[in-house]
Amino acid sequence: MDIYERFWEIDVLRGLAILMMVIYHLFFDLTYFGICQLDVSSGILFILARMTAIIFIFVVGVSLTLSHFRAKILVKNKGKTIFFLKYFKRGVKIFSLGILITLVTWLFIPHDFIIFGILHFIGIAIILEYPLLNKKYLNLFLGIVFIILGFIFAQFTVNYPWLLWLGLKPAGFITVDYFPLFPWLGVVSLGLFTGKTLYKDYKRRYYLPDLSKNILIKIFTYIGKHSLFIYLIHQPILIILLYLLGGIDPGNLFIF
Repeated sequence: MDIYERFWEIDVLRGLAILMMVIYHLFFDLTYFGICQLDVSSGILFILARMTAIIFIFVVGVSLTLSHFRAKILVKNKGKTIFFLKYFKRGVKIFSLGILITLVTWLFIPHDFIIFGILHFIGIAIILEYPLLNKKYLNLFLGIVFIILGFIFAQFTVNYPWLLWLGLKPAGFITVDYFPLFPWLGVVSLGLFTGKTLYKDYKRRYYLPDLSKNILIKIFTYIGKHSLFIYLIHQPILIILLYLLGGIDPGNLFIF
């Protein structure tokens, strides 16, 4: 496979996760703004939210592996040097977008604003996982350990917020989006292991019929390729639509 081509199934998975996210956030907004009462913290909607996050973050790990394989091929074929700076810049960019989301949510929903959400997490994860991009079974081991640590940390509360990024929360902590390093770094590590196993040397190591020309696959592929942009704009669009449909009381919105 040409190193400049993409694996359509990865974009489809990412696109599926983004679509699931938009659906969940629609139900979340309907509940948050009091349009209807739905239980978004348990049951099928909670499962939808968790499956969305697992798929998306898992694909982050697989994509990092693919990027690394492609970079190594470029080094070999074109003599280019790949630096840690490439991944550091990418991580900082995504983390900075997370900070922007923090500021926006602090203005609009100050009681539930996002402190360490999914963009904060992905930005940090890209940087932290860099030393492990050449590893395979170590990522499998660490993935399991990180997930177990996350479940352990969730059983405790602390008296300060400074370790929120690790997964240790103070009592009464509330936010609308929270992805600490543990257990979610474990999902990225499992994605790295899967990428090293199924896409070694940027080649698909299993049989998959070519469905890339299918119209439905093309739609999901397009969504997957533009996942970050869709993530950034989907909530404002949902809220504006609900407002225009008369579902949101203007008094419930903060305006710059």
